[in-house]
Formats: sequence, structure tokens, C-alpha cells
Amino acid sequence: MRFVKKTLLVLFGLIIAAIAVGVLLPSSVHVERSVTVAAPPDKVFAVLNDYKHFNRWSPWFGKDPDADYRTQGPATGVGAKFIWNSEVPEVGSGSQEIIATQPGRSITVHLDFGGQGTATSVFDIAPVPNGSRVTWQLDTAFGYDLLGRYLGLFFDGMIGPDYEAGLANLKRYLEDS
Repeated sequence: MRFVKKTLLVLFGLIIAAIAVGVLLPSSVHVERSVTVAAPPDKVFAVLNDYKHFNRWSPWFGKDPDADYRTQGPATGVGAKFIWNSEVPEVGSGSQEIIATQPGRSITVHLDFGGQGTATSVFDIAPVPNGSRVTWQLDTAFGYDLLGRYLGLFFDGMIGPDYEAGLANLKRYLEDS
């Protein structure tokens, strides 16, 4: 009986410690990657602002080219929406909608991953000699979701490589067209 009590106390202590650590973890995550492209900001903006180009540079299209990919709403700009549905776990299902633009400078996208949450993605485009600097960012907030806060510790390592691959694809696509 004494062993059971000690085991339960240890388990209770571990649960309390996990909750306490979770509360102290950051409640939001920021992931960011950049690339320099030999293309003017207006050309970069035009490609990123139009989902007909998305699968030409998307890091996820290569993981599941047979997924269901659809667009909805206007062809470009605010309100343009891209929806995907894949059985491949690395691709998943969700939607992204352009919610704000600054022509030649930035595009803000609302990401919705269904039950897995939402995020905001921003493409900042800055002129540099002989081209543009494109910075792709992702921000998400977990609030009081302690599991989300723990998962947030791994977001940069999970999403960063995809962003790097996507930016490399975007660079090739812009420079080859």
C-alpha cells in the first residue's frame, strides 16, 4: 500500500511540474526564413499574390502532388483562398486566405489547419541590389493550450526546413521565368 501511495504522489508531482513548466513556456511561436531573389519586388509580389503559382514553388506540393488542391474567391489579392486536402500527414488539410496586401511589399495570409489550429503567415518583400529579399514568416498563438506550448518548442525545426525549401523553389521559379 505504501508503494502505491508513493507512486501516486510521484505521478501527481510530475503532472503538477509538467503543468507548471507548460504555463511558463512561450504562448506564441515565430518562424522566419529569408532568401534573396534576382527578381524585382513587383514580380515577386505578383507570384505570391496569385495562388495559380503556389504549387510551382510550394514545398508541400512535391510531398503530395495528387492531393486535392483548389482555389476560391478572387484570382488574386485579398480574399483569394487556397484549399488543400491530403492523406499525407506532412501535407494534411486546410486553407490559406490572403487577408492583407501592400503591393510590392508584403502579403499577409490567414492559415487554417482545422482542428490543428490557425496561424498567420507574412511574406515581406524588400528591394535589394539586383533583386528582392523575400522573408517568409509564420506566427501562431497557443493561449492556454499547454500541449500547444510544448509543441511550439519544435515548430522552428518542423516548419523551418519546409520554408527554406519553399523559398529555394520560389527563387528558382522566379529566376527561371
